[in-house]
Amino acid sequence: MVQRKEYLNQLIKWKDDNIIKVITGIRRCGKSTLLKQFQAKLLENGISEEQIVFVNFEDLEFEKLQDYGELYRYVSDRLQPGKMTYVFLDEIQNVDNYEKVVNSLQLKENVDIYITGSNAYLLSSELSTKLSGRYIEIKMLPLSFAEYCELKSLENKDELFAEYMRNGGFPYAVTMEDSEEKINMYLEGIYNTIVIKDIEERQKRKEKDPNKRKITDIALLNNIAKFLAGSIGNPVSVKSIADYITSSGRKISQNTVDDYISALIEPYIFYPVERYDVQGKQLLKSNRKMYIADTGLRRHILSRSSYDLGFTLENIVYLELFRRGYKTNVGKLGNLEVDFVAEKNGQKQYFQVTASMMEQTTFEREMKPLQNISDNYPKTVITLDRFTLGDYDGIKVVNAVDWLLDK
Repeated sequence: MVQRKEYLNQLIKWKDDNIIKVITGIRRCGKSTLLKQFQAKLLENGISEEQIVFVNFEDLEFEKLQDYGELYRYVSDRLQPGKMTYVFLDEIQNVDNYEKVVNSLQLKENVDIYITGSNAYLLSSELSTKLSGRYIEIKMLPLSFAEYCELKSLENKDELFAEYMRNGGFPYAVTMEDSEEKINMYLEGIYNTIVIKDIEERQKRKEKDPNKRKITDIALLNNIAKFLAGSIGNPVSVKSIADYITSSGRKISQNTVDDYISALIEPYIFYPVERYDVQGKQLLKSNRKMYIADTGLRRHILSRSSYDLGFTLENIVYLELFRRGYKTNVGKLGNLEVDFVAEKNGQKQYFQVTASMMEQTTFEREMKPLQNISDNYPKTVITLDRFTLGDYDGIKVVNAVDWLLDK
């Protein structure tokens, strides 16, 4: 088992602060394991088992606690007078009105609260209002390539990266040595569980929110998922998807497509990335890009033995920037495009991503947008080849594997 050090350090940093720690991310990315690793750290540092309350709402043992009143009584009965009690509520979205429990517990002294969720509705505007800014969100993804390498004995990092691109980084899948069939079956199970669970959640919410459209057509949802997975690295719009489906013989409205896209974004399968006008310094409203939470899951959705290497690499770079805490947009520069404009702590970086820079036309095409940016923020091209690495008038060309492993 690999320690999720970056996420663990964030929990340690916020430990004992009177603020709710919310860990979000796609199912099976390791949220429950992270909580257990943090609990082990607490025990190592002198916290007693009685001071830890852990409830996993996917476990039938705790099914009755999905009633918020029962949950509140259960946790309250286990609070330790005069000592800090650490409360962990895993997959909290299964509890209706759970925010009442969380808010009430936070009013008490010596209670440190950690919750996880696999659906973005967990942090909807309504919930954000109810928690009144008294939470921080830790956004979790499947294993990074660096974490993947920790679990593997193979020393050739380029070979490992080819495997990582193919199979992805879901922690349990990584332990399935040399069994592509088992990995495929596992990824299929994850995808089906996400789709079914999300549909259940939306049906429940529909009863409370008339603006939420029911997701009833699984075939349509899968078709849209395939379209998005196949369009990684390309701008997409609701209209383009509606036109594509209509051209295949089924008329569909843009509103319906928009609802089904939301059903794929909410459980963190896809991440939307807006376009940014580098010269005008403003976000553009049309044709955002979509990236998927895991490249192994993408391979399952597309059902292909091989596919576009460059866009798969681009997806991995996006996820790594996300892990490193960057807010990322796609850059537009006149008729040119910068793959990523990444911002963190007020500082920008520009990234181009390409499988290879060895062809002269490719080299010139990838360099041109960065050469046309007039500011002095760092500019980098990330590539799989090792023959064009170097510094070209301030634009760095780096190898993808080295960059992903660079601490």
